[in-house]
Amino acid sequence: MPALSLDAAGDGRVYDYLIVGAGFAGSVLAERLAAGLGKQVLVLDRREHIGGNAYDHLDAAGVRVHRYGPHIFHTNAQRIVDYLSRFTEWRPYEHRVLARVDEHLVPIPINLTTLNTLYGLAMDEQQAAEFLARRAEPVATIRTSEDVVINQIGRELYEKFFRGYTRKQWGLDPSELDKSVTSRVPTRTNEDDRYFTDRFQMMPLHGYTRLFERMLDHPRIDLLLGTDFKAVRRRIAYRHLVYCGPIDEYFDYRFGRLPYRSLRFEHQTLEQPVFQPVAVVNYPAPDVPFTRITEYKHLTGQPHPCTSISYEYPCADGDPYYPVPRPENAALYRRYQALAEATPGVTFLGRLGTYKYYNMDQVVGQALALYQRIAREAGVAVESHEAESG
Repeated sequence: MPALSLDAAGDGRVYDYLIVGAGFAGSVLAERLAAGLGKQVLVLDRREHIGGNAYDHLDAAGVRVHRYGPHIFHTNAQRIVDYLSRFTEWRPYEHRVLARVDEHLVPIPINLTTLNTLYGLAMDEQQAAEFLARRAEPVATIRTSEDVVINQIGRELYEKFFRGYTRKQWGLDPSELDKSVTSRVPTRTNEDDRYFTDRFQMMPLHGYTRLFERMLDHPRIDLLLGTDFKAVRRRIAYRHLVYCGPIDEYFDYRFGRLPYRSLRFEHQTLEQPVFQPVAVVNYPAPDVPFTRITEYKHLTGQPHPCTSISYEYPCADGDPYYPVPRPENAALYRRYQALAEATPGVTFLGRLGTYKYYNMDQVVGQALALYQRIAREAGVAVESHEAESG
């Protein structure tokens, strides 16, 4: 699946679709348009590789790592698993995260083990529920991420687990962020220490990049990598554009920039087989500059005498990773959304194109739903799992 040169892509051929972005959104749609509708598709990405933020590769020591931080696949949607299983086998994996708090490594989300370890107790499930209820500080109207946590478990645990981590992650206090941020992390009174509880939890057996290679290996799909869309948009002929990059960038920041958080990683390879007991350990303390350490062999199951880890540092500058969930940002996005709807010949897709945080399975579902709409408009019947997507 070699990538084209710019000269080859602009040699007079006319693509049915130009898709900007070779991550999950763009790659899934490209595969469906080519394989399902017989369309000629060019997938373009400014990075030198496919896979977007899910890209993985062997580092200098031969350890498979996720260049842009850990990506764990989980979903409750059988249709999403069925679709992706066309391009990969799977390795069962249940994600577990520990947090370094008060010199202890304890499960996060908070569970019975977390509480008993921190407080030196031996509570059962009912006693843990009563323990949390006594500490909870009811909030009449829950608006912010701080409200969510304090209402459930009180200020002490909020300070230990959430406030410092959130301030590092977002550059904002939880009282300044929408309630959706901390609502994603439950609190449990049993011993379930899984980070996710979805029906399907697994990892691509041979890595995400191999999955994307198989997905994009189609004679009607061309790739143009290491290329910025704006530098070539007038050199490539296409009938419709699907843009998976930042919507504000597409419109030259007409209404101002949409805020994003970025990440910086420090990768290290260690001459030892294991570094930490689980794939991810969180560091919520405000005096620790990074948010978490990831050890990738837990995710991949790769046997290797060495291990590779990443320290993760959230930052304001760099590639956009996370839309910042605040009401004023949502209002600004709606202005761009209205502009997009009034712009013919272009569709916006994915986390950056629609300024919304999505898990990987949700992005796949969004791309399949767009394909289903395109197919329906073309009068083509789609497979049942695709008709249900979105």
